[in-house]
Amino acid sequence: MTGAAPSNRVRLVREHKRARYDRGTIDSILDAGLVAHLGFVDRGQPFAIPTLHARVGDLVYVHGSSASRALRAVDGGLPACLTVTHLDGIVLSRSAFEHDINYRSAILLGEMSAVGEEAEKRLALEAFMERLIPGRWAEVRQPSRKELKATSIVVMPIDEASAKVRSGGPDDGDGEDGELDVWAGQIPISTELGEPLPDPALRDGIAVSAAALALVRARRPERSGSR
Repeated sequence: MTGAAPSNRVRLVREHKRARYDRGTIDSILDAGLVAHLGFVDRGQPFAIPTLHARVGDLVYVHGSSASRALRAVDGGLPACLTVTHLDGIVLSRSAFEHDINYRSAILLGEMSAVGEEAEKRLALEAFMERLIPGRWAEVRQPSRKELKATSIVVMPIDEASAKVRSGGPDDGDGEDGELDVWAGQIPISTELGEPLPDPALRDGIAVSAAALALVRARRPERSGSR
C-alpha cells in the first residue's frame, strides 16, 4: 500500500495490500487507458457508460455528443464515478481457488461539470487526440465552431481517487499446494497495434500519417533475433 486514502469511500478494504493512493500510480493508469467507464444514476436507474477520457494535470475530461444522456446527466454536480482498468496477465495457480488476474485499476469519485468555454473545449479535444495518437492534432483540420457546439465535454477533478494493482505469479508456491504436480505460472496479456490501413477513398499520393506510424512502431513489442 502506498500513501493514505483521501477518503473512506475510496479506501480499499479487501486486499488492501494492493492499494495505491499516490498520484503517480493513479495518473499512470489513467494516462495508459484507452477506455474509461463513467458511472452515474439517472432517474433512479444506474448506468455505466464506456467512454474516452483524457487527463490534463489535476483534471479528467470526458467527451461525447451534446445529445448524450450520460453527459447531460452528470453535468450540474451529479455524483459520478470514473474507472479505468488494464488487464496485464492471467495467473494460473495450483488450485482453482487461487487463480487470479494481474491488473491495474483506478477509480475516481466526484462531481462532473460541463466545459462551456471554447478555449477549454479545444484544449480538451486536443488532449483526447494526443493521448490516442501523439502528434495527430497538428496533422488534421481543427474543430469548427459548429463542431465544438455539437460536442459536450465534462470535467472531474482528481480529488478522491484510489488505485488497485496486482502483479507477479501465483501465491501458493510456499504452501501445501506447492507440492502438487500441477503447472503454475502466468500468461502475460498485451495489446498490439496493426499496420495503418488507408481509407479506400483516399486520394493517390497522400503519405501515411507520421503520427500513426510512430504510434504503431512505439507500441510494437520487441522481438528477439532477426531473419
